[in-house]
Amino acid sequence: MLPMVWPEPGLPEQVTIYEVGARDGLQNEQAQIPTPTKAEFVRRLLAAGAPAVEATSFVHPKWVPQLADAAELMTGLVDELGDRARELPVLVPNDRGLDRALDLGLRHVAVFASATESFAQRNLNRGLESQFEMFAPMLDRALEAGMDVRGYVSMCFGDPWEGAVDVAQVVEVGQRLLDLGATQLSLGDTIGVGTAGHVRALVGAFDDAGIGPERLALHFHDTYGQALTNVHAGLQAGVTTYDASAGGLGGCPYAKSATGNLATEDLVWFLDGLGIRHGLDLSALVETSGWMAEQLGRPSPSAVVRALAHDATE
Repeated sequence: MLPMVWPEPGLPEQVTIYEVGARDGLQNEQAQIPTPTKAEFVRRLLAAGAPAVEATSFVHPKWVPQLADAAELMTGLVDELGDRARELPVLVPNDRGLDRALDLGLRHVAVFASATESFAQRNLNRGLESQFEMFAPMLDRALEAGMDVRGYVSMCFGDPWEGAVDVAQVVEVGQRLLDLGATQLSLGDTIGVGTAGHVRALVGAFDDAGIGPERLALHFHDTYGQALTNVHAGLQAGVTTYDASAGGLGGCPYAKSATGNLATEDLVWFLDGLGIRHGLDLSALVETSGWMAEQLGRPSPSAVVRALAHDATE
C-alpha cells in the first residue's frame, strides 16, 4: 500500500533524508550487536537509496560501548565498498576520534555541540563556552584535510535539567559552529518536547541572523508524538534536510528522557503523501527495519513498519 498524494502549495519539491539509524539508532542498545550485522544494516540502507548514512561514532568505548567497534566497522566497509564507504559520515567527539577518521580516509565527519551548559557538561565534560575551545582546532584540522564537517546542536528545544532553552542561545551556538567551518547545522530536539510553533520560531531566528534554512537540518525525537508535525512546520519554513532513523531506533545515552528518533519510514510515508521527492525506497526500508527488529529481538517502533508488516500478513 502507498499513501494517496495530496501536494501542498508552498512546500519544497525535494528533501534530503539524513539516515542516522546505524549510529544514533543503535548507540543506546544494551546488548552488543555484532559488527557484521551493523555492516549489513549500512549496506541495506544504502541499497534502499539513503543519500547519507551516518555509520558510527569514534567515541571512547567507555562512554558508548555499543560503538567500540567503530574502526573495525569502517575498515571493513572501506575494504568492501571503497570510496562509497569513505563518503559515509561519522561522528567524531574529539581529536582522537578525528585521527581515526583521517587514518581511514573518511571525508565527512560531524561534531556534537550542546545548546545548554548542563548537557555540555554531561555529554562533553565541558562547559557551554569551553566546548568551542575543543571544536576550533578539530575543525581546522578537518577542513585542512578537505573534510566536510556537519555540526549537531543538541537540546535546541528543551533540556531535562534546565527546562526551556532560549532561542537566542541556540542561534549563538549554531552561528559559532558555522563560523568555525561547519557546512550544515542539525538542530536537535533531543528529548522530543518541540512543537510546530517553536520550530518555526527557531528557524525564523536563524534566518533573522542571516542563516537561511538551506544551512539547517532538523533532528526530531518522537517522545510526545510531535515529530511529523514538527517536520511539517520545518517544511513550511523552508528546511529541506531531515534526520531520521530506520525503524525509529535510538535515543541519547546521556539524556534518559530522549526516546526514539523519528522513524525514516514514517517520514517517507509523510513525504510521499505530500508528493515531495526524497529518493528512498519505502519497501526496501520496511524490509530493512523488519530485519533489524529481528536482530534486536523486538518489534520495530515505526508505525509504518508495523502497519505494512500487518498488511503483508493479511
